[in-house]
Amino acid sequence: MPAYRADPSFDAVPERARWRYRPRRAFWRGKAVRATAVTLVLALCALVILALVREQTGTAGFLVGLGLALLPVPLLLAAFRWLDRVEPGPWKNLVFAFAWGAFAAALVSLLANTFATRWIATATADPTSADTLGATVVAPVVEESAKACAVLLLFLFRRRDFTGLVDGVVVAGFTATGFAFTENILYLGSAFGEDQEIGTSGIGSYTAATFFVRVVLSPFAHPLFTVLTGIGFGIAAVTVRRRRVLRVALPVLGLLLAMGMHALWNGSTTFGPWGFFAVYGAFMLPALGLLTWLAVWTRQRELRTISGELPAYAAAGWLSPDEPPALSSMRARGLARGYAARAFGPAAARAVGEYEAFATSLAFLRHRARRGAADRDFTAREQELLHHMWRRKDVAGPALTYAARATGRVWTPPPHRDYAGYNPYRS
Repeated sequence: MPAYRADPSFDAVPERARWRYRPRRAFWRGKAVRATAVTLVLALCALVILALVREQTGTAGFLVGLGLALLPVPLLLAAFRWLDRVEPGPWKNLVFAFAWGAFAAALVSLLANTFATRWIATATADPTSADTLGATVVAPVVEESAKACAVLLLFLFRRRDFTGLVDGVVVAGFTATGFAFTENILYLGSAFGEDQEIGTSGIGSYTAATFFVRVVLSPFAHPLFTVLTGIGFGIAAVTVRRRRVLRVALPVLGLLLAMGMHALWNGSTTFGPWGFFAVYGAFMLPALGLLTWLAVWTRQRELRTISGELPAYAAAGWLSPDEPPALSSMRARGLARGYAARAFGPAAARAVGEYEAFATSLAFLRHRARRGAADRDFTAREQELLHHMWRRKDVAGPALTYAARATGRVWTPPPHRDYAGYNPYRS
């Protein structure tokens, strides 16, 4: 692995051919080949799972369930995307995570849960106990394992985009939201079918009761479980490479916690008539509050990382002194994009947004390197990010300087560091 330099210094911008780092890949690892294979697999899973759900619910129930299940999806996805605003992950990763949860994980879970429950019922000759055991033991293990596969795949094959706890939370949240979406179609569609058979409707119907429990009262249930797995992967992502046992143990621990909470939630109805509300109030809501606080705190910590790591690049002349404070404020970032849009148009605003994203990735890259968790291509990746920023500096630099002054985040040199003699605008 290339040696990490604490104080980066670059004498000149290299030729255009070196503005982008392109590692050599085998044919089967090409982007087009892998994207096509993943799309085909997910499309096949989508066709099969949706056909199975429609078979169980009927066409009318499927359409009703689909319409009702869609309602919480935009709110949940927007909440997870808001957490990811500091260093937004690529949409293709999030689309994959959602599709994996909605189609692949849902298909595996439906088939495995059905097979296991029927096998237990046959072995014990007790269908009621088989259903209870299936819901409290089999389903949590199967479903959380299936959802965790999406997080694992992105952790292994999109490692550059998986940089910390927030990324783990967001990926897990998108995966679980997709899974809950398909599961809600099944439950809501089945409830509608029962109402059609017995002729009930309105507030007292099975559809209304199912909608209230799954969509109104606990739309966050599946995301909450799987986020525990995501946290395990997120912490593993920032753990130094030499601590291999810990890097493996953390995701496994997160998965076990997700299974445990899922089992507790599914088994709450076996604790008596008030068991559901007891588990909901005593465990689910506090866990949701704690994890929300953790995610928001981590996001603020990311902003502090930016303000702490980027001054070294400002001292080397790649950024102006006011840029690190501006880049560590979401308000200042927004003002910079707005200023560029008013002064130069939408294309300039996009360039400023790209500059902010590259600068954020650069700060996290340097932070991981200082912690001993740098990737093997650290130097090439650092050069790539810096030169992407350099191409946008003429537009982004003035916009961020304006935003820094407008928000009062003007740079002042720390008293313990000597900045005399450097020109922050040299190339």
